[in-house]
Amino acid sequence: MYDVLIIGCGVIGSAMAYTLSRYQLKVCVCERFNDVANGVTKANSAILHAGFDCPPGSLEARMNLEGIAMAREICKKLDVEYRDIPSFVIAFDEREMEYVRELYDRGVANGVPGVRIIDREEALRLEPGLNPKLIGALYAPGSGIINPWEYAVAMAETAVRNGVEVKLSSRVTGIERNEDHFVVTTSSGSYEARYVINAGGAFSAQVYELVGGHGLKQTNFCGQYYVLDKSQGGIINSVVFPCPDEHGFKGILVAPTVHGNLIVGPDAYQVEDGDHVATVEPYLSQVKSGGLRSVPGIDFRQTIHEYAGVRPNTQIPDFVIEESPICPHFINLAGIKSPGLSAAPAIALEGLRILSGCGLELTEKETFIDRRRRIKFRELSNAEKAAVIAEDPLYGRVICRCETVTEGEIVEAIHRPIVPRSIDAIKRRCDAGMGRCQGGFCGPRVHEILARELGVSPMDITMDEEGTWLLSSPIKEVSVHDA
Repeated sequence: MYDVLIIGCGVIGSAMAYTLSRYQLKVCVCERFNDVANGVTKANSAILHAGFDCPPGSLEARMNLEGIAMAREICKKLDVEYRDIPSFVIAFDEREMEYVRELYDRGVANGVPGVRIIDREEALRLEPGLNPKLIGALYAPGSGIINPWEYAVAMAETAVRNGVEVKLSSRVTGIERNEDHFVVTTSSGSYEARYVINAGGAFSAQVYELVGGHGLKQTNFCGQYYVLDKSQGGIINSVVFPCPDEHGFKGILVAPTVHGNLIVGPDAYQVEDGDHVATVEPYLSQVKSGGLRSVPGIDFRQTIHEYAGVRPNTQIPDFVIEESPICPHFINLAGIKSPGLSAAPAIALEGLRILSGCGLELTEKETFIDRRRRIKFRELSNAEKAAVIAEDPLYGRVICRCETVTEGEIVEAIHRPIVPRSIDAIKRRCDAGMGRCQGGFCGPRVHEILARELGVSPMDITMDEEGTWLLSSPIKEVSVHDA
């Protein structure tokens, strides 16, 4: 019998598990994928928003500001890549300047520090890469960029180190409410818990329906992105937003990434399937033109990757964070669209308050592991590299040349508390395959290392999710005499 069972281990489920792991509780997380952070969390803009866009008085507004402050501290403690950079919302005509003034009023009402309206000259002085045809902009210094999947992985791993159990490949198929507890049926077995947290992302409404819930309807939107080579990463040093068009579409952002690349996107079109992550023409061409409107110096010939992600909207414009009115002890953390990544730890804290209000006893642990460190070989000095290699020679073998990721880093990632079992799971943990060749060189070597360290056949290793097999059968048998 678990005290709390969390459905979903994206950034919201991971933050919830991390928060609960501070207390003397038995906690379980059920995740339908074969890895954490493998849904909405792995395909977004990787931005911590300053908070000027949220409607004043909304949950989004409060959670955004609380969450970004908490995120900075979590990233320091758990060794997650994060960087503070400013945001611009640029305007090209008076209609757009009116929207900039509206955003400024929202930002002031929300308590966003340092937000102000600037003219063309100051905008171009602060960010020379902007389109010189702009006439003014909103400037907010309090935003940031982050490694979103590493953020979620770090919180989930820390939760496991503190006693939380994570059940991967455990799609929830049924929830039965008994007198004093739930029975949650998954593809890996059934689990009992006194409280259930719904952090189902793009499937939160469907999860809620399993307990007879109603009033939530998924209205998910897909968004597509370009990722450009590091040669483009220094074109700007800010997050650049356009103003919405006359139809209300908020347009294409341009931003650097913590890995030194440039990201451009997303567009937005409604999808029925919360797993819709295919890129589609001609929408991608519109993403490109939108990016060039804001930052005309982008060279899209340097594109190294294109991807799409789903924003888990519901018909309710705000976050849905509440105990179900029809099912006691079932808590919805639903409709967590943008700025959900920014708000994640604050949402988890709100979930904790709701659990406490429902009667869950919270006693803090006397000991709590709240530190995490990993070796990033490429960031070490020559003397530090030599010392690391002397201790473990595997750090002297570079596997991913684009990102300078060593075998030692890959092996360390494999033996962390949540075991990665795919090539992309390694990519999310230590960047092998993140560079210009997108795993063309290092992919087979990562494949080999995974099979060796896990003690399985190479045919058991997938590219990412279950079923994405790379090998189906041996090409030939080699005898001892042939060798």
